[in-house]
Amino acid sequence: MLRVGVLAYPGCFASEVFGVPDLLTMAMHVAGPDRAGYEVSVISPRHRVAASGGVALAVSPLREVDVLVVPGFELRRDLDLDAKLADLALEVAAIRAHAAAGNAVVSICVGAFLLAEAGLLDHRQATTSWLFADELARRCPDVRPDRLVVTDTGVTTTAAFSAMYDFALELIREHSGPEVARTTARVALVDDARSSQTPYVDARLLPRPGNDFSHRVMRLLDQNLADRYDLTALADAFNISTRTLLRRFAEEAGQSPLDYLRSSRVRRARHLLETTDRTVAAISAAVGYQDSGTFAALFAKHTGRRPSDYRAAFRRVVGP
Repeated sequence: MLRVGVLAYPGCFASEVFGVPDLLTMAMHVAGPDRAGYEVSVISPRHRVAASGGVALAVSPLREVDVLVVPGFELRRDLDLDAKLADLALEVAAIRAHAAAGNAVVSICVGAFLLAEAGLLDHRQATTSWLFADELARRCPDVRPDRLVVTDTGVTTTAAFSAMYDFALELIREHSGPEVARTTARVALVDDARSSQTPYVDARLLPRPGNDFSHRVMRLLDQNLADRYDLTALADAFNISTRTLLRRFAEEAGQSPLDYLRSSRVRRARHLLETTDRTVAAISAAVGYQDSGTFAALFAKHTGRRPSDYRAAFRRVVGP
């Protein structure tokens, strides 16, 4: 029997408290009574816990478990994250003690910030929601924002929200076998073949780097996505040399104008693949690539999927 404890704390997402236990329960039904199962508990160093939205959670005292799961919380750009983590000093201490005892620790989404606060990510690879990967990278050195699940010497971190199911399926696969994991995924309608969160990234929600100059360059590039990239013409548009353009843009935006243009073209292509029936060749031309093979390679590099595969996964019907 594998003992799994979920660490509940003030403001944690209730769905992330119960998501992993619920999938493990399904796995036990799939596996049948003769297979080793899971003993799941919701634990806390506090007597009372109110999750996000004020939902009261019934909790048990801290106990030794084989796997400690740390859910995420509501993380906004305007939140004082250091103050939030300071308020969760009891939970951070519990995480640190659990890891020191040699047991596995798992974070869901931005629960990774509690693991970082406990010092567990100092010399480990990690991931979290793509939306907050930049902030986690400022706190620990080796963040892999494309990955859904990262396990490094007993510590596991997952990407945003639904990646808790990717972790749970990995746990089921290891503890109950691949057939039980596969069947549980089918019963729960959970995708058990994902490997990256890159296709889900929406750059419009990320902080836009740069200042006024680089933003003006970006705007001009965005307005001319289908045109051939011409660095000299771009520099002439701002009455500066190409060398100055490259230096100023890199200083402000942290990348080259060509790298930005490629990312912008991929963003536009994603939108067209999701919302129109235009062919891949037509979309390729619309974002500046006459060779659809070159475009497909660039698109796959940025999203982890070929254009046709991306459309099959994310196509949505727009309109009545």
